[in-house]
Amino acid sequence: MIPIKFEYYKVDTLEEAFQAFNELNSQGKNPMYYSGGTEIITMARANNINMGAVIDIKGITECCTMEMRDNKLNIGSAVTLSQISESKIFPLLGQTAARIADHTVQCKLTIGGNLCGTIIYKETSLPLILCDSSAVIFGKNGRREVQLNQIFDKKLNLLPGEILVGLKIDERYFSLPYVHVKKTKSDKIAYPLLTVAALKKDDKIRIAFSGLHPYPFRNKEVENLINYESMSHKNKTSQIIEVLSSSILNDTEGSSEYRKFVLKNTLENTFKMLNEV
Repeated sequence: MIPIKFEYYKVDTLEEAFQAFNELNSQGKNPMYYSGGTEIITMARANNINMGAVIDIKGITECCTMEMRDNKLNIGSAVTLSQISESKIFPLLGQTAARIADHTVQCKLTIGGNLCGTIIYKETSLPLILCDSSAVIFGKNGRREVQLNQIFDKKLNLLPGEILVGLKIDERYFSLPYVHVKKTKSDKIAYPLLTVAALKKDDKIRIAFSGLHPYPFRNKEVENLINYESMSHKNKTSQIIEVLSSSILNDTEGSSEYRKFVLKNTLENTFKMLNEV
């Protein structure tokens, strides 16, 4: 049961959604776009958000489409995590999506909701920022396409009322060697102590993290250390931990010291797996 009253709007086009947002926002109703709704419902039940209106974008065709076009995978923002994992088109993203929540929730939770929500982990961002993905966005000036790395810094930075329409990923990344590791406190569907996504392109390892800091990230200094051939894996690991230590989370999921321990083992295993291919 949601203990607040709010208005519900169903739209069929991006133009209708953006217009509805601006009108409702001008009325002080703090509108939110709605696709899967899992986070909105959960946060509203806990009185952590207070929206006066939701705008359902599931009726917008391009937000719900997943298809290959011009050698790129196009994923609409309202495509669910279960659809992504079951498609098996992009293995790294599929494996990442399959480890977020349980299957029942995955059938509702969308990739747009995971990227744009307030929960800090945003694990689907990891494969996307590794693969030079682009985001399709709709706003007051119409549609624009931008590299995800240009607008994703700790979170997806959209202008007020802008809609994440979808994402595009070049198919060249789908066959690259990759590693996905998720470590949790006790249950495989819990929030992560640490999630690592890594892939190898042109003999260089790219790596991104969630659960370690209060936001997901890719760190070029870490990647430079990983790909420095004249350094042992042991020294690489210790230096990477030193680079990342200042902002490591210390919360109910796990202490910062325990996260460092998990990070050490995960890095060593990641090096081993990717250096063998």
